[in-house]
Amino acid sequence: MNYRIQPPADRTIRATLQLPASKSISNRVLILNALCDSPYDIQNLSDSDDANVMREALHSNKSDFDVRAAGTAMRFLTAYLSRIVGEWTLTGTERMKNRPVKLLVDALNALGARIEYMEKEGFPPLRIFGSALQGGELEVSGEISSQYISALLMIAPYMEKGLTLHLKGTIISIPYICQTIGLMKLFGAKVEWTGQTIRTLPETYRPIPFTVESDWSAASYWYAVAALSEQAEIRLHGLHENSLQGDAAGAELFAQLGIETKCTGQGVVIRRTENICRRLVYHFINEPDLAQTLVATCIGLEIPFRFTGLQSLRIKETDRIEALKTESRRLGYLLADSQNSVLEWDGRKCPPEPHPMIQTYQDHRMAMAFAPLALRWPQGIHIRHPEVVTKSYPAFWSDLETAGFVITPNHPQP
Repeated sequence: MNYRIQPPADRTIRATLQLPASKSISNRVLILNALCDSPYDIQNLSDSDDANVMREALHSNKSDFDVRAAGTAMRFLTAYLSRIVGEWTLTGTERMKNRPVKLLVDALNALGARIEYMEKEGFPPLRIFGSALQGGELEVSGEISSQYISALLMIAPYMEKGLTLHLKGTIISIPYICQTIGLMKLFGAKVEWTGQTIRTLPETYRPIPFTVESDWSAASYWYAVAALSEQAEIRLHGLHENSLQGDAAGAELFAQLGIETKCTGQGVVIRRTENICRRLVYHFINEPDLAQTLVATCIGLEIPFRFTGLQSLRIKETDRIEALKTESRRLGYLLADSQNSVLEWDGRKCPPEPHPMIQTYQDHRMAMAFAPLALRWPQGIHIRHPEVVTKSYPAFWSDLETAGFVITPNHPQP
């Protein structure tokens, strides 16, 4: 299926939206709730594919689980099932079978787990023989996906000796680790992070009522809409000013692209101003999920940029660095990458395709990052496989229509 996205005629956006619940918080709280056998239902739980996969697995009587494209579920469930007595299998899509999981498996096996590869060494599918975990001390690279570290931390209180993690080198995506630790503490865990060492004591979580806040990653697409519009005032309900989400940093980042943020009791109001930088330089080591949105917004505004700290983008739902280069070229912008972690645009262009069809690569963020560019292409932007947004923001297209965009399904590919 394809969608043609066309902007409001005057490129003015005025809308009030209830953003989806945070996927990252939902998935963590689902694990914590399961570990303590909580009697409380999680309020405002994300309706994303990732959260639904996690919820189904945790409430299932099956022993074989297909997490499809849900990378978070693969990492978190690998750790969770390693301490649940029984024999389990975890698999996913073909892309998931090519996303590395070896460092997490090695770490869990070193802590007393028994996990085997069913096909290719270092990759899903996995066979997990769940049992009590000894725990202890472990040295891991801080440059691996923060989801590996979060997966280990969340089950750490249930290890006989607890867990002391010594992180080597540069630690990436620190806000996501902080989010995990903050949630663990809310559920009663004793965790200390000093320097490069995180120490978790043996403990049991205590059940608590919990309501999930709205998703700052989802908010970034509306910041992009505001930045690319002629005028905008968008009210985004459910966001917390003092959020556990690292992507709340997007508000400060988009301030350089002319977006003013005002916090209210219900969320935030964002407005477009004329205070726009001439060149954007940013290190995304802590907010990699915002990178695609900022790349698309900058090319739409024709603002040169240099973005660093993008090494984790290579192993996401797709190779996001290559995907961004390819799809930006369709629109006439020549991006360059280097050092496996840098992406930049210095103003170089090429002839755009006459009817560009943005490929999404089974990646929700590719669809949502490029859709706002319709505001700069009056003939519309074409999005291939728009259904990928269900991974994190199922109502994205209907919310765009609420904001005045015209969406035509099944538009034939040129």
